[in-house]
Amino acid sequence: MSARARWAIVGGVSALVIGYCAWLVWTDAPVHRLVVRLYVDKHFLKQTLREWGVLAPVIFMALQALQVIISPIPGEATGILGGYLFGQGLGLVYSTIGLTLGSVMSFGIGRWLGAHYVKNLVSAETWNRLGFIVEAEGAVLCFIIYLIPGLPKDIVCYLFGISPMPLWIFALVSGVGRIPGTWVLSAQGAHTAAGDYFQVILISAVAVAAALPLYYYRHRIVIWLQGRGAPRNGGASRGLDREKPGP
Repeated sequence: MSARARWAIVGGVSALVIGYCAWLVWTDAPVHRLVVRLYVDKHFLKQTLREWGVLAPVIFMALQALQVIISPIPGEATGILGGYLFGQGLGLVYSTIGLTLGSVMSFGIGRWLGAHYVKNLVSAETWNRLGFIVEAEGAVLCFIIYLIPGLPKDIVCYLFGISPMPLWIFALVSGVGRIPGTWVLSAQGAHTAAGDYFQVILISAVAVAAALPLYYYRHRIVIWLQGRGAPRNGGASRGLDREKPGP
């Protein structure tokens, strides 16, 4: 399939989804009112999820997957929501499954569309800083990137999609790399639901203390990873010479 055809498919599907959502908001459809009430009324949300039964975790995992694919959806909010609704343990499990599915889908989309689309998808700053990923295939590099706070992890999924990394390795490493941050969010949500705000503050303080050095030195860590993980003969630019990576 040509690049123009892939662009046409993506653009057409995106336009349909955005148009449909806009129509729901404009007409104040029942679905729109339900979504708004679920968002603002947490007690109604928990009651509704209990009525949904087994569908509740499925819907939540789909939401987590969607927030990876559509990066502007705040992952922190959905992570806390999982702990709030399902508890710390199940919230972590459901979030991890959903995030891994979303990461794999973004990886697959990036691999299907090719380097030129992905380069236009990400900002110039992100490409210049993390574009070396398209030539990387190390599991350790992938794991470290998902541990560093402050990096656009959802966009990184698309970049790894046009790298030589096999899909199963990416799914495993990215899923494990997200667990520490996901656990913190799930714990915050669970303790918030229980009204144990001291534990929320304590967990948040410990998480900030652990993440702050990584966040402060994130640019240096990326430069170090680029020097160790990227090949010496072309870097990210070589990835643009191919429409899609090899198998």
